[in-house]
Amino acid sequence: MKVSATIMLTACLAVDAFAPNTLSAPKCTQLAMQDNTNENNISMKSAFASAMLGLVVSSASVFGGPAAFADDSVQYDGFAEYAKENKMEQSDVGCFVKKCGDQTKALFSNPRGIKGVTCLGRCKGEQACATRCFAEFGSEDLNNWLSCTIEENECVKVPKNVDNSAENVGYKTAIRKFDPKSLIGTWYKTDGLNPNYDKFDCQTNTFTASAPDSSEVDMGIFFRVKRPEEAGGGFWENSLTEHMVVDSVLSDTAPGERTMHTEGKMYGLQFDENWYIIGESDGKGEVPPFVLVAYKGHTLQGNYEGSFVYSKEPKLPEAAIPAVREAAAKAGLNWDDYFRIDNTCPVGEPLNDSQAGTGTSTTDWIDLVVGEGGVIDWISPGWRGEYKK
Repeated sequence: MKVSATIMLTACLAVDAFAPNTLSAPKCTQLAMQDNTNENNISMKSAFASAMLGLVVSSASVFGGPAAFADDSVQYDGFAEYAKENKMEQSDVGCFVKKCGDQTKALFSNPRGIKGVTCLGRCKGEQACATRCFAEFGSEDLNNWLSCTIEENECVKVPKNVDNSAENVGYKTAIRKFDPKSLIGTWYKTDGLNPNYDKFDCQTNTFTASAPDSSEVDMGIFFRVKRPEEAGGGFWENSLTEHMVVDSVLSDTAPGERTMHTEGKMYGLQFDENWYIIGESDGKGEVPPFVLVAYKGHTLQGNYEGSFVYSKEPKLPEAAIPAVREAAAKAGLNWDDYFRIDNTCPVGEPLNDSQAGTGTSTTDWIDLVVGEGGVIDWISPGWRGEYKK
């Protein structure tokens, strides 16, 4: 089947499945087989899932079979660096069906799912963009599909040699005797250093002990993700929970060793993150309470690092700034590089809607299949020739 025929048939089936009244004759069956019969009484969701799976299978003959893995002699920081250098490789088409068929069908049975995939495809590894995609279209189906196709089975090719050693290079000024009980309660994240991970509005973290000596804590995370003004403005609200292990509970650690760490899965992909407490005040003196955290981590996206400040107030008190600045400088960080996090939290209804993206026009469906970041881009990255430049 030619590419154009596959695309046209898939887009048409998608429209027929979810919006049968928006497309005039000829119908999809006429396009595919010139068959006007309507003997199959398939549900709308099953029709679209079948269409997507059919696209994956038929594309194997159009784009070729499984691709070779990346050159193992080259090390990459992660997927973002790999993609940036135009090293994207063709996906293993059969893998989507053979190894992740259930996850693919579940995701593509709802237009919200495919819109999430398309949104992520357009981000090309950029973290802040991906966060907005998950805020608008995130679901367990999307998480499960990403986990299966990217991390567990590598249907979408990723670099094999990933150098994540940077996350273990710590800060010699990290507090060597840290009491994790001082974290228990709710803190505002007031200032940050990495715009991809810290620059979100209305950030609070709430710590609760999950072990008697607070050697393990659960961290409740709340933040808002802005929708760009040109897209209508507003915000989505996100709530997550991470489990953290305190590596040293009231005992000395060697210089440079991490204070605590967390690992797990977020948005379907594995992450590891080390925290270093490089400054703090208990608020008993003239300096208001604060905790200055530096972090280093790794995901398939690549290595990342940054720093942020916790305060008991939405805005870091002026009286605490000299102490924070000094602690940052001792760790080799410049306080002037930090940005203020907006914790004013204006009143308004969040955009969160579990039904967002479930309605789609004919034009939308065609774009979701052949547009930037669409289905074809996931199946055969670079099919337009952009990686041959």
